[in-house]
Amino acid sequence: MIVGADVGTQSLKAVVLTRDLDVLGEHRISYRPDFPQAGWAQQDPIVWENALAPAIAGALAAAVIKPDEVTALGLTGQLDGCIAADGAGKPLYPCLIWMDRRADKEIAGIDAEAVLDRGGVVLDATHLAAKIRWLKKNVPAVRNASRFHGPVSYLVGRLTGEHLIDHATASTSMVYSLSRQRYDDVLLRLFDLEENELPGLAAAQSVAGELTATGAALTGLKRGTRVAVGTGDDFASALGAGLMRCGLFLNVLGTAEVVGALHPEPVIDHKRLVETHAFVGEKFFIENPGWLSGGALAWFRDTFRLADFEELDRIAGGVAAGCEGCVFMPALSGAMAPEWIASARGAFYGLTSTHGTGHLARSLLEGTAFAMRDVLERLRSLGVAVEALRIAGGGARSRVWKQIRADLTGLPVETAKHRDSAAIGVALLAGVASGAIGDLAQAAARLDQGLDVIEPNPRSRAAYEDAYQRYGDLFRSLKPLF
Repeated sequence: MIVGADVGTQSLKAVVLTRDLDVLGEHRISYRPDFPQAGWAQQDPIVWENALAPAIAGALAAAVIKPDEVTALGLTGQLDGCIAADGAGKPLYPCLIWMDRRADKEIAGIDAEAVLDRGGVVLDATHLAAKIRWLKKNVPAVRNASRFHGPVSYLVGRLTGEHLIDHATASTSMVYSLSRQRYDDVLLRLFDLEENELPGLAAAQSVAGELTATGAALTGLKRGTRVAVGTGDDFASALGAGLMRCGLFLNVLGTAEVVGALHPEPVIDHKRLVETHAFVGEKFFIENPGWLSGGALAWFRDTFRLADFEELDRIAGGVAAGCEGCVFMPALSGAMAPEWIASARGAFYGLTSTHGTGHLARSLLEGTAFAMRDVLERLRSLGVAVEALRIAGGGARSRVWKQIRADLTGLPVETAKHRDSAAIGVALLAGVASGAIGDLAQAAARLDQGLDVIEPNPRSRAAYEDAYQRYGDLFRSLKPLF
């Protein structure tokens, strides 16, 4: 049996899979990030460690499987987090998680063109190298740090004693060379980093090591269980959704909305809307790393005191396409589309006395979909094939949200076999690492079978073209305020 664990922003989820990719059990342990002040977002890595064993135990109980029947473990988790660790691999400071922007000043004067051309990523304070720079300058306790980790490599280190990171996750750091597939000396110098301050590079589907006594205690699994190197959640979600071929546009509707597609060449977007990352199978994942989307729905649910997401879906479904002119700008934590502007903020526009809560709910669903279309159009302009949308994540439960996206793009929308695909994807990696699964591409192809498909409704297309134009006009009008 194989266990996959996804260390998310709001929960840690574990799944138990057979080598035939049947999910036997799953379990989730919830927690919350901390927001010490505006622009700061962090989590204590000990929170993740404490969630591992109960999440895995719950999944094993649901599967009626004993811990000693597990042959491999794979870990995935949130990208762009930064943990300073001591020589024993223990944290010296809370993890600066993906939405943390305290390092904005640390990228001033950095050569953005070099970061983009050599690394394929946009110079941005959310990425690992900027956060390391901030920690070194502002936190005396980390000056004796042995390594700086992302969440996945940190946990792999804690469980196995081996400090490794996969190429895809490393390619989000701003110090990785896409062409050479190693850390880049020029980029390291830009951020005053040494290569030995970072985890070593290894294939995501390789064995990082075996559970040590500490690892066994933290997971509840037997000592000696193989642990895969694993990868970040954007990439694991893609694998778990079956994304191993070009032509599919992946749309993960989680706390953040991640969108992208595979391409055989490392194209570089000089308009800086999408980034290029290494990926398994000698392909490249061209993606926008995401804006607050499911998180925006959670904000709306709580602010307007709705019972649950099902109520949000119901009231949004009672409003016509285009929301009678109401437009939502999906920038509650900064804009990531149609441009990256960290200081942008969300907005509802076009309100009249005829609009109600349902209009606001639907405009939120539509606004996040408009941002998705921005990315889709940019990918096509770069020559990346897009023939169908495949949706995963918790938002895949909403048929209203999926129909909006089908109608907006004119493309069929497929629902991934497993909505929470990140843990599935990293379980595939662990299966390959341990030999339980022979071929990653063939395994992922099984996830293409028997998918629910929503076809676009052509009668809604004109309304969405008008609404999408209003959204673009609104962004351009608000941009001077950002």
